[in-house]
Amino acid sequence: MSDLREPIICYVCKHKRKASEAHLFEAIRPPVAELILHTYPEIKPDDYICKNDLKLFRRDYVEKMLEAEKGELSKLDREVIKSMIDHETLARNVHTQFERKLTFGEHLSDKIAEFGGSWKFIIAFGVFMGLWISVNSVQLLWHTFDPYPYILLNLMLSCLAAIQAPIIMMSQNRRESKDRLRSENDYKVNLKAELQIRQLHEKIDYLTQQQWKRLLEIQQMQLELLQGRSKGPDRRSGQQDAKQAARTETRMPVPPPAPVEE
Repeated sequence: MSDLREPIICYVCKHKRKASEAHLFEAIRPPVAELILHTYPEIKPDDYICKNDLKLFRRDYVEKMLEAEKGELSKLDREVIKSMIDHETLARNVHTQFERKLTFGEHLSDKIAEFGGSWKFIIAFGVFMGLWISVNSVQLLWHTFDPYPYILLNLMLSCLAAIQAPIIMMSQNRRESKDRLRSENDYKVNLKAELQIRQLHEKIDYLTQQQWKRLLEIQQMQLELLQGRSKGPDRRSGQQDAKQAARTETRMPVPPPAPVEE
């Protein structure tokens, strides 16, 4: 493994990078590592890949995963993938963005539609019609300008309905556009959150597997050490018994020789 203080050469682009700008190949998640290995089969576990090239492989991995699940990717899906790889924020204030694009006429139509669909308009128009009918129904006091059946009032109501209907439809169309932008924004945010959660699960599973491997290696080393210690005292005790036996033999008195017959 190369020294972290020295520049690291990326296996893909062959450019020198800092240690903080590169990733070790064996530390990359298995799905992305398989994609890299498929493109560069001769890469080794101790080789490095820079962040820019790794970002491209991650994008290809997410695109292939979504294509396998959804088929052809839409423009929104590609925007989500790009924002996720570039670590950009997708959440937007749709109301503020939409309000900035409205003209004076569109603001006016929204205000008219808002007033036309309120109780203020209903009460005010009801009072106006009651006064109109009351004034034109009293024929004894003065000459009425719109007697029964109130033809002028009907004409005014028809003109008001003809003008008010397209204004309300314009406002509704803008509200639909606003709702569509909001739904697209919600879809992109939810898709990005789902993909990131899936990647977090993959990372946690990968880290768990690596941790289990490490724990098994440590356990195996501990078992070997325990076995070595258990065999050591037996050998030492056997050597000590042999030395003790040799010492007792040297300390025992030698019997006198048998008398020679004269």
